[in-house]
Amino acid sequence: MKTSVKHVSPTKVKLTISLGESELADAEQVALTKLAREIKVPGFRKGRVPATVAAKHVDQNTLMQQTVDDALSKAVAESYIDEGIQALERPAVEILKFVPRQELEFTAEAEVLPKVTLGNYKKLKAQKEKLSVVASDVDEIINRMREGMAEKKEVKRAAKDGDEVVIDFVGKKDGEAFEGGTAKEYSLKLGSNSFIPGFEEGLIGAKAGDSKELALTFPKTYHVEMLAGADVVFETTVHKVTELQLPDANDAFAKKADKRFSTLKELKDDIKRELLAQKEREALDKLKDQLVEQLIEVSDIPVSELLLHDQVHSIEQDMTQNLMYRGVSLDMYLAEKGFKDHEEWHKKEVEPAAKKRVQAGLALAELTKQEKIEATSDELAEHINLYKQQYANNPEMAKQFDEPEAQRDIANRLLTEKAVNRLVELNSK
Repeated sequence: MKTSVKHVSPTKVKLTISLGESELADAEQVALTKLAREIKVPGFRKGRVPATVAAKHVDQNTLMQQTVDDALSKAVAESYIDEGIQALERPAVEILKFVPRQELEFTAEAEVLPKVTLGNYKKLKAQKEKLSVVASDVDEIINRMREGMAEKKEVKRAAKDGDEVVIDFVGKKDGEAFEGGTAKEYSLKLGSNSFIPGFEEGLIGAKAGDSKELALTFPKTYHVEMLAGADVVFETTVHKVTELQLPDANDAFAKKADKRFSTLKELKDDIKRELLAQKEREALDKLKDQLVEQLIEVSDIPVSELLLHDQVHSIEQDMTQNLMYRGVSLDMYLAEKGFKDHEEWHKKEVEPAAKKRVQAGLALAELTKQEKIEATSDELAEHINLYKQQYANNPEMAKQFDEPEAQRDIANRLLTEKAVNRLVELNSK
């Protein structure tokens, strides 16, 4: 077998393969064995006809076609492996020359995993943000805790910002009540911005027993399409106005909030530690993203159309599903982001994101090779167990992580994670 390689593009390769008499003779024997299972010959049971006997009874055109098919399949697979080329699809084959039992020449063209040339990944410029927690950050958490522990006192005065009111309301569009716009004895804290603009503000000044009509307009980006930008009227009745009395921030408050602490200072110190840890995680995640982006920028990473298409499809599916969970249509999302149509969204948002995702995967895979990063069996087992624990209440889902395909996916994620961590390590010296 003779093979020559032509790089049609950085992501596409065409092999020209020539087979001689010996390869075709081997392929013919394989073909005869297959055809012998189906032909009927007097004196032999079906499927028991020897290849030598089958050769005298089989149709020669059928035999030559089967020989070519078997020769092509074997030669294409072996050639791509021998050349160290990873095809991303089944190669397209074109026969150039065929002389029965003497010569077969053909081409096999396919999208392939491109060669990635990494730049100097040990001298990237991203730096982790300097972290700090100021007193106002801690005070904000303390105030939220105070609100959660507030005592409620019913008052006869008019409602003001910060009060809690108990109300009935009916929302109407064009005089008809709309779905999801009606509730009875609903508790609402004024100033919480839980409702659309103007609703909570419209109840300030109302007393228990008051009824008010609030003429409002839903935001154009509202997640329910039929209400987005709609003019509506809310008929409201106030049943109760409650003043929230926040406890003083002192040692007694700290003890009540968390039995581990005896003083307010201890509570604040703990909050500060937690905030610092949270900021540390966020800063590290941001650093990882920046390093991967810079790795892409300094490297030569050709993008296969096949890989790009797969990622575009994946992003579209994920986006549509996430929007559906939020009760938002794709058209509403496009309007919110200012895209004039699906095509513009595709070009400006989806395709760039897909390209970056493909390049990140290829770059990190190459980094894994160059840095000789491996995942041990113990590390893989630990990660598989973590996934199973997440679905401890769903045995059927947990069982899926015993499947080879799922475990290969987890192994790839683990290698990617270790590659990113290595990138951080190399650029943190």
